[in-house]
Amino acid sequence: MSKKPSHLTTAFGAPIGEDNTSLTLGPGGPVLMQDVVLLEKLAHFGRERIPERVVHAKGAGAFGWFEVTADVTKYTCADFLSKPGLRTEMFARFSTVAGERGAADADRDPRGFALKFYTRDGNYDLVGNNTPVFFIRDPMKFPDFIHSQKRLTNNNLRCPNAQWDFWSLTPECLHQVVILFSDRGIPANFRHMNGYGSHTYMWYNEKKEYFWVKYHFKTDQGNKALFREDAQVMAGKDPDHATRDLYEAIARKEYPAWTLEVQIMTPEQAAKFPYDPFDVTKVWPHKLVPPMTIGRMVLDRAPDNYFQDVEQSAFNPSSFVPGIGPSPDKMLQGRLFSYHDTHLHRLGSNYHLIPVNQAKNARVDNYQRDGFHFRIEHGGAGPNYWPNSMGGPAPTGRHEPEVVYEGATGRFVQPVTAVDYEQPAALYNKVMNDEQRERFLGNVAAGMNGAMDRIRLRSVVMFWKMDAAFGEKLAKAVNVDPQRAEALSKVSFAELVEATAE
Repeated sequence: MSKKPSHLTTAFGAPIGEDNTSLTLGPGGPVLMQDVVLLEKLAHFGRERIPERVVHAKGAGAFGWFEVTADVTKYTCADFLSKPGLRTEMFARFSTVAGERGAADADRDPRGFALKFYTRDGNYDLVGNNTPVFFIRDPMKFPDFIHSQKRLTNNNLRCPNAQWDFWSLTPECLHQVVILFSDRGIPANFRHMNGYGSHTYMWYNEKKEYFWVKYHFKTDQGNKALFREDAQVMAGKDPDHATRDLYEAIARKEYPAWTLEVQIMTPEQAAKFPYDPFDVTKVWPHKLVPPMTIGRMVLDRAPDNYFQDVEQSAFNPSSFVPGIGPSPDKMLQGRLFSYHDTHLHRLGSNYHLIPVNQAKNARVDNYQRDGFHFRIEHGGAGPNYWPNSMGGPAPTGRHEPEVVYEGATGRFVQPVTAVDYEQPAALYNKVMNDEQRERFLGNVAAGMNGAMDRIRLRSVVMFWKMDAAFGEKLAKAVNVDPQRAEALSKVSFAELVEATAE
């Protein structure tokens, strides 16, 4: 026997007798303003959309669990990592970055890889991408970078001039650009891609010994990507193919899974490391810092309501738990502020009380009150100040380890040097095979299509500095004079900028 449906009500619980016709004066109208059911319905409809995310606007999410598979207690006292076999509820959201909510899943764009762990010590959020590096290393550049990847302010069109202008004027982007235009640049879907924390984080143990760590979530389904031509077809055939693939796989009980590997570095190793270990445009070479497998993530439940669980999900890099903290990574430091601040604007001061963002397995008890969507059970009649003698919650007394940083304050320009070209060059020459290098050339050339002559020239020079042979091929592919590009590859960056200015 089918379950009898409940009766329809207003938002405040009053039964509704009719929901297809308005209250009118006679069959032909007009409509009466006293139709409170109609007014409520229209008012809510006009407010159904919340502000779209500035970045990572289009995404898909799912619930699941994370299980520890190795003992890491010598490195961290984080409770959810305290013993092999321990499982923690979690939520994951995958996304494109620059595109709007209606963008195609097959766009050439990094993919967001955001995780929320509902631990017994509160929520731990890990915000990353499907690449181990990022375009820039200073948060001051972030708004400008995103503006260059979004639509122009005058005609609302995406523009290769803006993209390549910014990239070629910020050569630290090159490592990420090489990945973006490689065979891994367009993941086949969300299940067949890796995820990375990208930034360096701090782990610390009960002895207050601390370590630097990077996260690598390796897909158990195997890496798969779309070639440029296949992606163009897919974007027209099914713009939502990755979203559809995730939900259909869960419905078939082919639950997507990832294995977590971490790279761990001591402070002593960091001091002697050949690269800045906190520069997010660099990777830690595996031969210098071997990864170790410590856990597994499985997604086995799709959301019941997309808006409720995916659109309102909010990931906050500053949401740490005891045993985990930030590093001096400048981009991470900027994100500690910007993500939380963005959620306050987009979802309100109590976005942490939205069910998907709530701390499910930890008691929340503090002195923050009021604001939109505040619930009275949070704090009740207790005091809203500290210190107090009214039995209110008290600090635990647990502290992070002391980390000593030395140096003068200032705005230090970090110039692009030969070191910034080493890892992109290694990726091109040592990781890619001949066929992959040929496709990479085609992808870059296609990406520059429509860009101004001077911007194409400067971009070719950027790649020439990475690998002269590739630079020459690219120059010919995009109708840039190879001799001029070669000559400009030998001048200073300031001279290059001056030579390619309007």
